[in-house]
Amino acid sequence: MIYKVLYQESIEGAPVREKTKSLYVEASSEREVRQKLSDRKYNIELIQLLNEAHLEYEKKSPDFKVESV
Repeated sequence: MIYKVLYQESIEGAPVREKTKSLYVEASSEREVRQKLSDRKYNIELIQLLNEAHLEYEKKSPDFKVESV
């Protein structure tokens, strides 16, 4: 399953929408996504499981790349 993760690069400070970034991770659960990203010190805002239609839409983006963690 592919998850979309919305995050801020810094844990410190209040989240600012303009600084929110996204990445895609293949994992079997949300917990596994958090475990895979635990060493990165991100301020994770949202982890969203992508259904087939949403995944196909995201694949059209030039920024789409599944992280190998």
